[in-house]
Amino acid sequence: MCAIDAPCDASLRPMREADLDAVMRIEARAYPFPWTPGIFRDCLRAGYPMWVQEHAGAIVGYGVLSIAADEAHLLNLCTAPGHEGRGLARRMLQALLRVARGGGAQRVFLEVRPSNPRAIELYDRSGFNEIGRRPRYYPAANNGREDAIVMAMELLD
Repeated sequence: MCAIDAPCDASLRPMREADLDAVMRIEARAYPFPWTPGIFRDCLRAGYPMWVQEHAGAIVGYGVLSIAADEAHLLNLCTAPGHEGRGLARRMLQALLRVARGGGAQRVFLEVRPSNPRAIELYDRSGFNEIGRRPRYYPAANNGREDAIVMAMELLD
């Protein structure tokens, strides 16, 4: 585990299909409504930029991005439970923004749950702005639905 008072010395690399079991263990612990292995496989097969963070030989975070035309969409950004608050998500986000720029994107979009203030703060601090809401976008407890905050960021040179 990473030191609590310092960022993890985690390395970044592209995700491989062999990483999916470890990624799914994190996804299942981090989210009440996790992505399925099939979603991750479809993203890999489609060639989406997908990255993992490793620390001491273990995957501690990952991110998924799509790029089309001049836009990118951050689809998933996750830090393993127990590793939060150490700069991993910020580091992954910055890496994915570099990938988006390199892929010709001029802006990046994302959706985030209003019930996830830690993620909203990360995106605010990174330069994203709220541009709208998607009503009843996410599944929620008791067969409910939760809105999504839609955020965007212009990628300026």
